Amino acid sequence: MSDSLPDSQTNSAAAGIRHDWTLAEIEALFALPFNDLIFRAQQVHRLHFDANAVQVSTLLSIKTGACPEDCKYCPQSGHYATGLDKEKLLEIEKVVAQAKAAQEAGASRFCMGAAWRSPREKDLEVVLEMVRQVKALGLETCMTLGMVDGDQATRLAAAGLDYYNHNLDTSPEYYGEIITTRTYADRLETLSHVREAGMKVCAGGILGMGEAPRDRAGLLLQLARLDPHPESVPINMLVKVPGTPLETVEDLDPIDFVRAIAVARILMPSSHVRLSAGREQMDESTQALAFLAGANSIFYGDTLLTTGNPQATRDKALFAKLGLHPERRDTCQPDSAQQAALESALASQQNRDHSVALAYDATQH
Repeated sequence: MSDSLPDSQTNSAAAGIRHDWTLAEIEALFALPFNDLIFRAQQVHRLHFDANAVQVSTLLSIKTGACPEDCKYCPQSGHYATGLDKEKLLEIEKVVAQAKAAQEAGASRFCMGAAWRSPREKDLEVVLEMVRQVKALGLETCMTLGMVDGDQATRLAAAGLDYYNHNLDTSPEYYGEIITTRTYADRLETLSHVREAGMKVCAGGILGMGEAPRDRAGLLLQLARLDPHPESVPINMLVKVPGTPLETVEDLDPIDFVRAIAVARILMPSSHVRLSAGREQMDESTQALAFLAGANSIFYGDTLLTTGNPQATRDKALFAKLGLHPERRDTCQPDSAQQAALESALASQQNRDHSVALAYDATQH
């Protein structure tokens, strides 16, 4: 290995982490015999994680419905009549109470989602206080609020937000068939702002939306080319909601879903791959195969934003049957690299503010 490589690249190379995957290579992984693919994914998984530990998160919808985006899978879109009641932003006290309950039930991360295109200033102030209070409980914090700019991302990071979720959903080529109100570039830009602010990235996609196999490979290609890889990669199975344009789409074969989990594990060795939406419709065997393929994170609880999720008691029983246990975290404080990124972002923001102030003073003389 070349001595001229930076330490970060040297460490990534030593760990088998790549950001230069090609679509042909990823399609070749998908085409492997199932047993060979699972075996390879297991080898990668065991190099980077406790094979029987699963990170457990709980997700709460803090503002439901009336979203201006037209995502064809989403019951919260204001474009479709799904019968979902609109709800305003939850009170901080109710969010903290839910976070405490999630912590007592075994969750290590509390995720909060709001149906916005992007947060307004008055709402962002409330959200920042939610982050501070949930963080004070000792939980990792995650939010999904739609698109955020650099300033918003920096303020969220400064409040203590650990993760920001913003999914790519599908491949760039199929994206226009699912969403027209924001672009793929918009999504990538938000992820860039999140990373520059020092937060961890949570980004994945949804399978079973009528996409071709190449689109599933294309989605994972986009995620694997992010540098660094997202720390959390949720792989969702479409939950078909009456009233949305995708309610009658053909079901995805569970084996094809498990293959995607395995390929994601191989492409992103050190990321947590989350078995996410759609678990309510999966039998225990499919979930067990997903864990075998490298999934090591789940959402835990009765609901996942507005769709069903296996009840906590069922998850506990499945964990016991499979010999799995919740992943333990000693700390949820940002690591040194994240802290340095946050400090840099804050300094840049201060410099911009100072420049604006000087420019304003100059106009007054």
